[in-house]
Amino acid sequence: MKAAVVTDFREPLEIQEVPIPRPGPADVLVRMETSGLCHTDIHAAHGDWPVTPVTPFIPGHEGIGIVVELGAGVTDRTVGDRVAIAWLGYACGGCRYCIGGWETLCLEQRNSGYSVNGSFAEYAVLPAAFATPVPDEVSSRDAAPLTCAGVTTYKAIKVAGVAPAETVAIFGVGGLGHLALQYARIAGGITIGVDIEDSKLEMATDLGADHVVNAAKTDPVEAIQALGGADVAVALAASPQSFDQAFRSLRRGGRLVCVALPGNNGALSLPIFDTVLNAKTVIGSIVGTRNDLADVFALHAAGRTRVIAVDRKLDDVNQSIADVLAGDVPARVVFQF
Repeated sequence: MKAAVVTDFREPLEIQEVPIPRPGPADVLVRMETSGLCHTDIHAAHGDWPVTPVTPFIPGHEGIGIVVELGAGVTDRTVGDRVAIAWLGYACGGCRYCIGGWETLCLEQRNSGYSVNGSFAEYAVLPAAFATPVPDEVSSRDAAPLTCAGVTTYKAIKVAGVAPAETVAIFGVGGLGHLALQYARIAGGITIGVDIEDSKLEMATDLGADHVVNAAKTDPVEAIQALGGADVAVALAASPQSFDQAFRSLRRGGRLVCVALPGNNGALSLPIFDTVLNAKTVIGSIVGTRNDLADVFALHAAGRTRVIAVDRKLDDVNQSIADVLAGDVPARVVFQF
């Protein structure tokens, strides 16, 4: 099969012909239809997070495809099912996190495209229990970004506890941000889109943002505080400066939701006096669970969300990474197989 392989963190991905993987007893083999390009895939390919993958490996965790083979013990999936390959590729199911509804914190978890091979290939293997079914009403093109960008931002809005009429500032209106904005609106929030590209702010307005701020032209902290401050600020830009701006944009009692993961273990410095006296909260939000992904698909099937994406072929993976890093992609790249 054709696959995009990371062989060296200092080199571009290689398009290789590699053996089709075989499913184990509890696994399914999936023939890929689409796979989104997430910023996490870029961090994986560059090895710039504190815990790096082991090379060689195949990135990708926004994969959508058809089950073509079942492991000997699989009874809950059938050949022909269309399923998603998400970041959470496995969790133990028995630890305190798994049974408490936080399987994304499981210490035994495996992550697609990072600790195990992912969806930048014509075929992929994963445990049947973690192959989330995709509703017929959701296209494979839309389902790919929803599998990470969607479920990650849905979870962020959920853990923030956004209430109707609260002001929600989305810092970074791209692949994740254009969906975060929509989930904040579904929750009843008054939304502010913050980015450094006018084209992305135009997209935010088209998606229903109540206000937009170009952080390259205007101090976003001053602009948001002039609107009364944010009840919730969601940090989606992989820049420590953006995290700092998001925190300082909060009104009293506000919540900062940290989602993006800047490279080289970027840090956030918090003013203790301001945090304590103004009762501000800082929340770390990791990707959502399988139940959250099912909710994301249900909302899209009901027509509540839109996915903005451009189509590419897997052969274009390195140019696509360069385009994402240059800010030349409006929201998401989706590889078509």
